[in-house]
Amino acid sequence: MTKAEILKKEILRQYRSVRQFAIEMNIPYSTLVTALERGIDGMAYGTVIRMCEKLNLNPVDFSALERDASLGAQLLENRVMQYYVKLNQAGRDRIVELMDDFAQLDKYKAKTKKTK
Repeated sequence: MTKAEILKKEILRQYRSVRQFAIEMNIPYSTLVTALERGIDGMAYGTVIRMCEKLNLNPVDFSALERDASLGAQLLENRVMQYYVKLNQAGRDRIVELMDDFAQLDKYKAKTKKTK
């Protein structure tokens, strides 16, 4: 399935029509239809990114993103995993050990939301 086909399928799944999505995105309907028919390679990169964010798709491979994660966080997680899988077992063990060490230090702990 091409990226344009994936986009069209996701648009129709989440919106009533391609026209409704074009209105929501403030993209000319004819531009969107042409891109979905001929391919999105000619579309402005920023427009494709905005569409992916709106549809909750990864702009790299057009896979679905988790609903509660931000695009930036998921792209970073993807990048980390791409490096991780390139390591041998000793490298993977060392990375996990380092992350465990860093997680113990207040300086590096993520800020968490307090629940009531």
